[in-house]
Amino acid sequence: MAKENNKTTKLTPHFTLEEMTCTNVELGYMDRQRQTQPDEQVTENLTRVCQWLEMLRQRWNEQYGEGNDPVIINSAFRCKELNRLVGGCTTSNHLTGCAADLRVMGKEQLLRYVVLLLDISDEMHQDFDELLMERNARGYWLHFAVRPKNNRRKISLLNVI
Repeated sequence: MAKENNKTTKLTPHFTLEEMTCTNVELGYMDRQRQTQPDEQVTENLTRVCQWLEMLRQRWNEQYGEGNDPVIINSAFRCKELNRLVGGCTTSNHLTGCAADLRVMGKEQLLRYVVLLLDISDEMHQDFDELLMERNARGYWLHFAVRPKNNRRKISLLNVI
């Protein structure tokens, strides 16, 4: 569970509650950073996501990285208002802390992250809920979600092709 460390709350060795509850949003001409405070269930869900991201980070660094490359979070937990402002769907896994959008440096890193997460899922014999490769005019990102139960193993390449 969460551990206090120098004004940050560590969920896992490389991920903090603060980064998992902070979303960078562009609204009109203003860039703003918004942070939302999760309850205990959301914190547990975020921790579960971070456990998967720790494995992704380790595998990335073993196979492709420089040894200490971070996995960068664009957005994870969002309150309803923030989810609406960023155009999220009303049933988004972000609302329960079960999802994170990961920054990638292009299509190649995006695809490698997908393969690594699929391998992790298969080796652990555990499903994720969503693995969605997404893009907009500014670039690519990976939406990854894992729920406490009833994971659907939904995979989408549509927004990248």
